[in-house]
Amino acid sequence: MTTPQPARRESAELRALIDQRYADVMAACRAAKIPLYDDAGVAERIRRTLMASDFAFDIFRRQPDLLAPAGLERLRASADAAARGAMLDLPADETLCMQTLRRFRHAEAVRLVFRDVNGLDDLDETLSSTSVLYEALLGASLRWSEAALRARHGRPRDAAGHEQRMVVVGFGKLGGNELNFSSDIDLVLAYASGGETDGARPLDNGEYFVREARQLVRLLAEPTVDGICARVDLRLRPFGNAGRLALPFAAMEQYYQREGRDWERYAWIKARPVAGDRTAGRELQDMLRPFVYRRYLDYTAFAGLREMKALIDAEVARKDLAGNLKLGPGGIREIEFVVQLTQMIRGGRDPALRVRGLLPALRACEARGYIPAARARLLRTAYVFLRRLENRVQMLRDAQTHDIPDDALTRERLALGLDYDSWEALENDLANHRTAVSAEFAAVLVPHAGQTATPPAADVELWNQAREGVLDASTVEASGFVPGTDVADALGKLPQAASVRAMSARSGERLERLMPQLIGAARGSVAPAQSLLRLVRLVQAVARRSSYLALLDEQPNARRRVAGVFADSAFLAERVIAQPLLLDDVLDPRIDQLPLKRADIAADIVRTLGALDERDAERELERINEFRSSIAFRLGLAFSDARADATATARRLAGLAEAVIGAVLALAMRELTAQHGRLPGDGSGFAVLGYGSLGGEELGFASDLDLVFVYDGKRANLMSDGARPVDGTRWYQRLAQRVMHWLGVQTHAGKLYEVDTRLRPDGSKGLLVASADAFEAYQRDRAWTWEHQALQRARPVAGDERLGHALAGIRRDILAVARDRARVLAEVSAMRGRWRAERDRSTAAQVDLKQGRGALIDIEFVLQGMVLAHAAAHPTLLDTTASSALIDALRTVDLLTQDQADTLHLAHADLLQAGLTCTLDLRSRVAARTPELDALCDGVARVAAELGFAFDAPVPEGRQAV
Repeated sequence: MTTPQPARRESAELRALIDQRYADVMAACRAAKIPLYDDAGVAERIRRTLMASDFAFDIFRRQPDLLAPAGLERLRASADAAARGAMLDLPADETLCMQTLRRFRHAEAVRLVFRDVNGLDDLDETLSSTSVLYEALLGASLRWSEAALRARHGRPRDAAGHEQRMVVVGFGKLGGNELNFSSDIDLVLAYASGGETDGARPLDNGEYFVREARQLVRLLAEPTVDGICARVDLRLRPFGNAGRLALPFAAMEQYYQREGRDWERYAWIKARPVAGDRTAGRELQDMLRPFVYRRYLDYTAFAGLREMKALIDAEVARKDLAGNLKLGPGGIREIEFVVQLTQMIRGGRDPALRVRGLLPALRACEARGYIPAARARLLRTAYVFLRRLENRVQMLRDAQTHDIPDDALTRERLALGLDYDSWEALENDLANHRTAVSAEFAAVLVPHAGQTATPPAADVELWNQAREGVLDASTVEASGFVPGTDVADALGKLPQAASVRAMSARSGERLERLMPQLIGAARGSVAPAQSLLRLVRLVQAVARRSSYLALLDEQPNARRRVAGVFADSAFLAERVIAQPLLLDDVLDPRIDQLPLKRADIAADIVRTLGALDERDAERELERINEFRSSIAFRLGLAFSDARADATATARRLAGLAEAVIGAVLALAMRELTAQHGRLPGDGSGFAVLGYGSLGGEELGFASDLDLVFVYDGKRANLMSDGARPVDGTRWYQRLAQRVMHWLGVQTHAGKLYEVDTRLRPDGSKGLLVASADAFEAYQRDRAWTWEHQALQRARPVAGDERLGHALAGIRRDILAVARDRARVLAEVSAMRGRWRAERDRSTAAQVDLKQGRGALIDIEFVLQGMVLAHAAAHPTLLDTTASSALIDALRTVDLLTQDQADTLHLAHADLLQAGLTCTLDLRSRVAARTPELDALCDGVARVAAELGFAFDAPVPEGRQAV
């Protein structure tokens, strides 16, 4: 697009207009005996203001004092109208009050023009300052109205005697702090609760606030010789023009729950208290947030937005508004729709999107990855251009218009005022921006309309036969779904399912459009029959949730993606069917931007919990579970799509588990502290150790968690400081019990993890939580070799960092003790032989990927045995718990040859890959033998033998040794 060029010299006609207007203004100043000091180019700035605005010319002539030294100081001041409005002294006489308000507005509005056209403010500052001006006018007018009514009727109070004040909620561009120069102001007026005033002539609160509303509107909007102060629009209130001017909160909540429509949800996105009782206004917003931002991802917003756009397009056609900067094609409203659609769909689950104002909301959508950077950049550039032009059009004559003037002189004034060389150059940029916005708007909205999709007639007929109960297996198989018996049965039963029969008429229409589309999407997958069977189950699960049906109906990409995932992975399919909210993860544009680091995941879960409106344990647990499911599902998709290998996936799953444990521990501590208070001392004095796959950072998709809880024994006999104090031992015992319970409790979103605590000191016979001293004494004096093997993979995963660091030190001290190598190898080998005899499911045809000869447990035992045998001489072996890193550490100190290290690395990565793949297929980790798989296992067995391990043991009856 064209870059604005330095302004050329104005035409003779425009120069004459500016000269004449400047002369008239100077004459008015002389008549009022106001000297004009042309310092810092004041004259040139006044001339530029007169070129851009007939309104400013009129005000300068009528109020030449605005060009006196104090007036010029005001024009050049960077401070907005807030402070000056707060000090505005309104006369008690209504007529004089209205005059004062209007002249204040004129002076401040001229200041906005002066600063904008002379480049002293950028667009954000101009729009923000305009919003602040109208907030100041509202505040001053409301104070005057309150004083006038209180003098007659007293102060309104609720049933408990608390004083009530009007809540003035600003909508649209006022709510977004981005008001146009000559915009009307969209308001909704409310009050907290009923009651009556306390004066000599009491009024019911409802009547009081209606009268106050009428007075407020009169002060601002009634025309006088000085014009109006603001165009006030109250049509956004409940029931529109038919509704009362002011309503109590309870009535508003009831209205939006029962009557609220999509366009009202859009309106409330930008709403904020702008005058009156702002604290109560924020309470009203909190009350209505579930109406605006749905708890689940809300793809029904597409239909609502499309209906709104259709109404706007009809108005544009009827009134010939194609060139309208706001409503026409490629105009401001289309940019707003793109951004607000994202906010409505996702704002219920992502609080970062709950921001007012187009540009801040666009930044949030881009930062969170919902709007691609290129699209965001294009929309931002177009929006700034269109809003600057729109504002200048309104500054011309203080008119609420969004249309470009037709006459050449006015167009020249606009172009030169915006630093274009000519109107033609500005018009070219305008056309380019509008074309680009139209294309982006169409890309977001139009192609995704389910109503416009035309599925193949054969798929429509297939679904019709299913609805009529005449579909047979041969027809299904001929359509590409083999075997067809189960598919025909599932499709035939779907229309009779209780959830489907209970659907609303609108959802039923959506299902009729959707099913042929799903049939086609499943046919295009790698396993059509399996995909369609799972899709039918999904439809049955979400039949009463219109948002999910809308997602699949509106989004062809979502249908294809879901069908593909359902064909590829039984595990992921079952997760989606059980938790349909995971459908968002299938479609999320940020799917390639996984939170890879522990810190990222931990920060994300804190942000997620911070968005909750309800702070109770059950709701938080449910949200934690949803979070865990979402991240695990994304990791599953990344692994399934080969965007992440097995090692990275297992490490990230472990990081996710750590974040979840940390969140559950924080919740448990909060609840326990509320009941019993805190124990004296810094930090919590409580740590969680992760063992096994969690400790070794090799967690699977369905792995349980091996946890050990440890506390600071110095606090055992201290008492908590709450209303129901307990000693430290019981405090920590209850904390561990809560963590255990909440990790494994069943919620609406499922359970978090299965937890195994048998690796604690003394196993199942020991206390659930041990002191650090007891933990150390047990490991030093009574632990078996296999328990020291387990300790090698232990690491702090949550809780008190200081205690965790101490426990890590204990681990190092225990594992660094010099041991007899031969004895270690013998004991490790004996334990491995026992495990293999008890747990190995390998046969002549299959290999147990975990317990089989040369499989993952063999690798773990080799590494653990090497650490126990050599850590005293090579303490760097204790720096890691992960198998892959430990192989490298052993190679670094020459305890493995390069060939041995390569063999173990390859086997570990491939076996882990195969194991995770089995989980995603909902298969046990037993794989068919192949030459490649046997070679991997043989390589591990060879390395184990070369290092002195003897893992072979008698095979249980019915199984063969390999």
